[in-house]
Amino acid sequence: MSTTRGPQVKDDEALDRRHWRWAVLASMADYIDAGSIVAGSAGLALWASAYNLSSGAVGLIAAFSSNAISAGVGCLIGGWLGDRVGRKRVYQWDLLVYAFGTLFVIFSPSLPGLLVGFVIVGLAVGADIPTSWTLIAEFSPARARGKMLGLTNVFWSLGPVLTLALAWALAPLGLLGIRIVFAHLLVVALVTWFFRRGMVESERWRNAGRVAGDAVAGGARQATMRLRDFTTRANLRAFAFVFAMFLPWNLVAGTAGFFFPYILRTVGGAGQGTSVALQAMGFLIVSITTSVVFMPLSDTRHRRLLFGIGAALQAIAYGVLFTFPLGVTVAVVYLVVNNLGSGFGQGPFFRVWSTELFPTQIRASSQALLYGVVRILIGGWSFLVPVLAATGFHTLALILLLLLLLLVASGVIGLVFMPRTAGKTLEEIQAERVAA
Repeated sequence: MSTTRGPQVKDDEALDRRHWRWAVLASMADYIDAGSIVAGSAGLALWASAYNLSSGAVGLIAAFSSNAISAGVGCLIGGWLGDRVGRKRVYQWDLLVYAFGTLFVIFSPSLPGLLVGFVIVGLAVGADIPTSWTLIAEFSPARARGKMLGLTNVFWSLGPVLTLALAWALAPLGLLGIRIVFAHLLVVALVTWFFRRGMVESERWRNAGRVAGDAVAGGARQATMRLRDFTTRANLRAFAFVFAMFLPWNLVAGTAGFFFPYILRTVGGAGQGTSVALQAMGFLIVSITTSVVFMPLSDTRHRRLLFGIGAALQAIAYGVLFTFPLGVTVAVVYLVVNNLGSGFGQGPFFRVWSTELFPTQIRASSQALLYGVVRILIGGWSFLVPVLAATGFHTLALILLLLLLLLVASGVIGLVFMPRTAGKTLEEIQAERVAA
């Protein structure tokens, strides 16, 4: 039974079972988001073979998948709705849309149906992400906000681990195996939707509506967001910093997350089972390092050191890929080093900064704008990757060099312009940024 009152804003309280329960239910958005991305990546070569797809058609699937354009569009829609009608209303129902989309992927006999399914799935997970992350930030105590948002990164990694483990076990079944993998995501989405029915609305969002003089009726706020809400000096600085740090990193992460098994099979000569198992291992490392490093330390004064080490490890990993011919041994070294850094580098810090640096009334919309635009740009890049990779190792080496340079740029921007927000309430952060 859903309640009408949301979690109280008590920034000095200790974490309890309520916080963890709310965070887990909200973090399931990351599980099904990343799960659908890697399930698609594991099936990419199989679909290409079964449907006789060209490299361009493979790129089209990637461009409109939940890894890219459709997720970006869904993110923009969901973030706007999350600020206008409430966080709960969006993330409570979008999972039913996700389930509907997975049915297309499961039962599609050809490319058009597959594309329709990926677009629907992407729209749904895109809408869920900004509202779920925003909700976690708004109910978490000030000294545990990074820890709670770090949990979303753990679930984003666990989704691929379990999904890829299932794909590896079902690899002998070929295309049927991938359909079963998507069926598991369908079940997870429906179960999560059932338990989310009792989730609460953000009290900070309710309070922001009251302060602004908006009408609050039945849990919904009739709000009007104006362009000037987004274009204040403090908000523009926040947009510039987070976007400049996150875009180059996510271009790299999006390429690796969706295409690594495909590239390892087509260029590195590995089998389907080996490529899937290696990628699963990488995501498992991310979930472990996020749990034991990022979550305990992200709300302390050690943020800069944490971020710097994570960014450096990822750059070293891509340096290895660029330097040595791709094979199983090189892939293992790359996966271990890269995913150690990914567990406490740019990815989890984006989740924190994209929610901390914007005021409540536009928090979900601002985060959606950042995340959505980046995902759409990844879509254009994703269309080109399989076409370029198909030309051989030398072209792939140039792609890897570009990815390495993007990682270095992202790390430098994050280190130089990192805000000092650890342990502060969301209201304190906003007051300091407006006064700066």
